[in-house]
Amino acid sequence: MIDHAAIRGILPHRHPILLVDTVLEWHPFDRIVTTKAVSGSEPCYAGMAEGLGRSAYSYPKTLLIESFGQSGAVLWLESIRTRGESLDGTLIFAAARNVEFHRPVYPGDTVRHELKIDQLVGANAFLSGRSLVGDEPVMTVGEAIAVIRPNTPAAQEA
Repeated sequence: MIDHAAIRGILPHRHPILLVDTVLEWHPFDRIVTTKAVSGSEPCYAGMAEGLGRSAYSYPKTLLIESFGQSGAVLWLESIRTRGESLDGTLIFAAARNVEFHRPVYPGDTVRHELKIDQLVGANAFLSGRSLVGDEPVMTVGEAIAVIRPNTPAAQEA
């Protein structure tokens, strides 16, 4: 297991956009299982009017996808580290395709992301997976693409 403190050493994200709490399973260059606990104190719920029904507290789908992407980043970055290598560039979540949402996520839910690396091609990773609350699927991602962009002056100007 990789705890939250260690995740902070892997990802550059910080509160309020660090959306991975723990890593339950990790198999380098293969698969990862992570969790994200959704709380009613999330910044996305700030300023909401009183008296709203449960549906108003559906966790934003964009944040669910971001949490999934960060899980993929942990998998790839830690896999690179196991080879004694480091990332020469910036990791970017480029795209998600064939994403299907099955049910909303609400405060009190703990989302479990299960991802696998389908293929690595140069500085590109192709991932897929699903997210669950308990045994219930909440999201399926057919394909996600992450890329490493070089930290060079020419790349920064593009």
